[in-house]
Amino acid sequence: MSHIVILGGGPAGYVAAIRAKQLGADVTLAEMDALGGTCTNRGCIPSKAMLRCAEVAREAHEMDQYGVEVEFKSVNWQKVLQRKDQVVSQVRKGVEFLMKEHGISVIQGKGRLVEPHAVEIETDGKTETVEGNSVLLAVGSVPARLPLPGFDLPGVLSSDQILNIQQIPESIAIIGAGPIGVEFADVFNSMGSKVTIIELLPRLVPLEDEEISAELARSFRRRRIEVFASAKVSGVVERDGRPVVQFEHEGKPRGVAAEVVLSAVGRWPNTEGIGLPEAGIEMNRRAIKANARMETNVPGVYAAGDAIGGILLAHVAFQEGRVAVANALGQGTEMDYRAIPSVTYTHPEIGSTGLSEAQANERGMDTKVGRFYFRAAGRAVAEGHREGMAKIVVDAATGKVIGGHVIGPRATDLIHEVVFAIHTGATAKQLGEMVHGHPTLSEPVKEATEDALGVAIHK
Repeated sequence: MSHIVILGGGPAGYVAAIRAKQLGADVTLAEMDALGGTCTNRGCIPSKAMLRCAEVAREAHEMDQYGVEVEFKSVNWQKVLQRKDQVVSQVRKGVEFLMKEHGISVIQGKGRLVEPHAVEIETDGKTETVEGNSVLLAVGSVPARLPLPGFDLPGVLSSDQILNIQQIPESIAIIGAGPIGVEFADVFNSMGSKVTIIELLPRLVPLEDEEISAELARSFRRRRIEVFASAKVSGVVERDGRPVVQFEHEGKPRGVAAEVVLSAVGRWPNTEGIGLPEAGIEMNRRAIKANARMETNVPGVYAAGDAIGGILLAHVAFQEGRVAVANALGQGTEMDYRAIPSVTYTHPEIGSTGLSEAQANERGMDTKVGRFYFRAAGRAVAEGHREGMAKIVVDAATGKVIGGHVIGPRATDLIHEVVFAIHTGATAKQLGEMVHGHPTLSEPVKEATEDALGVAIHK
């Protein structure tokens, strides 16, 4: 029986372990912290639990619009944290159960690669070496930190640390307007904090389609979230007991004082101190180099998830882990990145996949683009969620759907309709002719597709 040793029990590692057992392998998994990795313990799950509390708080303020008369008192932040911890614990216990259910040997300890097919694991000062036919490196990521002065001040927090802040800050300055930054901006704005976002690039969520970014910017302006885009941070100083973010904006020096500063500038692969240089593993700066089969340059050593850089999303890590062990066990398969969903849980939500209009144009593709706004969708109007739009990008030469971008209610769920279309090579005609229930929030996707074909009914 083939034996696979997996270093890391996050999304890539634990999913790979289960798939390897399903394929008949023996598996040993080493995890230095808690099973479930960053996503379960310090990322996706706790932040979404907090976002749900923020959504409830926001809706409580809006109840009178629906004829429900209630008196909103305050947010009990300690109960918010308690619920967040309960959610995390429940999800983590689910991962632990799966490990036991599949008979996977889990060793709690810090592991390092000592030979191409051997991992040394340190637990409570003792070490043991586990050998396998192959090794999967799935060591995840850590919060990135800007190499600037002042980021070690007490009031400057990482995306991990902000999850355990003990009170709602009166004000918060967020450095970085990617998914992490804008989601926490949403949380604390809904809780009553004064929120300021400072972003180096020209717009919010800069990796999203420009029209989607513009829609989010309009929504944030309505909610009085202040945004400084194209702003270069030079550091943080302490003034009158508070951190002050110093930056340049429109050619002028600026400063924003806040009770708390959140550094939300992304994450780095967690690859230091695990024996990679000694084992001859090729790196791309902090990231492990891996091909589409998740193979490193060392035969029998695979890598997946945040450790390889690229798209640092849990659902990407899930699939990369599956691909890695399939290849380790002789099943030839490659990772397909064409239809990866990107999901951001702000209010309104954002979901996207495939190419943006600008990306398609940069590739010299002739495109047809369709748009439909939620304010014209009956279900969205009835629910009082009129913000946002759906946008579909079509390859004019083939008629196939090559991109989809949604900002609005349940966009993170709706985008999977477009993911499936791209994954299966469906045409815009096929997607547009698919019957959608009425009234549903899915109708803007259909209408946007029909708009790209010039046959939209309700636009």
